[in-house]
Amino acid sequence: MKLLGRHVLAEIYGCDFDILDDVGLVERIMVNAALDAGAEVREYVFHKFSPQGVSGVVVIAESHLAIHTWPELGCAAVDVFTCGEKVDPWEACNYLAKGFNAKRVVANEQKRGIISETPKQAAQAV
Repeated sequence: MKLLGRHVLAEIYGCDFDILDDVGLVERIMVNAALDAGAEVREYVFHKFSPQGVSGVVVIAESHLAIHTWPELGCAAVDVFTCGEKVDPWEACNYLAKGFNAKRVVANEQKRGIISETPKQAAQAV
């Protein structure tokens, strides 16, 4: 059996409004979280909403990090999906919690792309 990726879904609570509402700061924290975890950043795009909130994605060679913030509630929804063994999604998630001055994180990990058969067997099954 082979695992293709790990996907951490996190709800990050008790964060600073001023951080979660600053598109440049959220972008910098997200990119640095990817780098800190050992990922290779390829591209990123972020959007500032009115009156508040930021959404964005960091595309990494190993998959992606994505976020949506609700500054008025002090929370962010984050997902960190990594493929391969090189990058630990929990390291990126922990970096984000620290960067947002979070008071609480609720997260779980989903195993992605669990392969238990050879590619030839999989093709025949379709």
